[in-house]
Amino acid sequence: MDSPSSDIEGRDLVKAFGEVVAVDHLSFSVRRGEIFGLVGPDGAGKTTTMRMLAGILPPDSGDVVVAGCDVVADPESVKSCISYMPQRFGLYEDLTVDENIRFYADLFGVKRKVRDERVLPLLAACGMSGFRSRLAGNLSGGMKQKLGLVCALIHTPRVLLLDEPTNGVDPVSRREFWGMLYSLVGQGVTILNSTAYLDEAERCNRLALLNKGRVLLCDEPERLKATMPGAVLSIVSSEARELRDRLRHAPGVTGTVLVGDAIHVFVDDGPHRLAEITRRLDAAGIEYQEATQVPPSIEDLFVSATTTELEAA
Repeated sequence: MDSPSSDIEGRDLVKAFGEVVAVDHLSFSVRRGEIFGLVGPDGAGKTTTMRMLAGILPPDSGDVVVAGCDVVADPESVKSCISYMPQRFGLYEDLTVDENIRFYADLFGVKRKVRDERVLPLLAACGMSGFRSRLAGNLSGGMKQKLGLVCALIHTPRVLLLDEPTNGVDPVSRREFWGMLYSLVGQGVTILNSTAYLDEAERCNRLALLNKGRVLLCDEPERLKATMPGAVLSIVSSEARELRDRLRHAPGVTGTVLVGDAIHVFVDDGPHRLAEITRRLDAAGIEYQEATQVPPSIEDLFVSATTTELEAA
């Protein structure tokens, strides 16, 4: 079966600011009608990549095609079929919810009748139908993000570019926001979402793990996790930090990461190292509540990949 056609293609993108290379020969594609995640920490190149895709920032080299438009050759051509929601979306806090929506509808050239038909289901989808007369400045952080999404969707874009839209948003609002994204994909919208929250990577259809402007890994979340070598042990302990320091250089351990009140330990052989490590902890008198082998998470995979990259370098 042929693979779905792509709505976004970034090929060998490079962007530097002085001596700092923000994006380093970055290539990826986003299929039509999927949620694709650009996942990585601050400084990974996510925002710079988003701005190049939106036609705001020209790449030093490379090609960008979004919704069939050559963004490098003609950045204005893509503006009518995308919406770009930056980290600080430009809501006017002294305007009401309705006034902000009308402003963006006028900006995109949406006729009043079309706007009125479009806005009702959008507000209902994000639970804001009862807040139309409220000043944007009086909304919670999560509601501001949802209003930003409504404004970004008012002209029915084919491609939606979201730059860390849930940064600083509470968990409930994050879940509601993602519910809206799934609904949009069901309507045929292609979504590129950047995030530093590695747990959000699990929600994407496909994702690219970025580090220092380069793609480490790119695929569906489950397929990516299946590529992680060795095994992951989870050890719950009130002394997790001491435990991490003690196990960091133990035989067979390739990496460690703190996860709440537990430590995830990457090992070459799960059952063998689990028995070996628990014996070591018991002998040292280090208290722990549970020690088990667990499936790897995207966070585990990212830490393992960056550790491997650092060792190779």
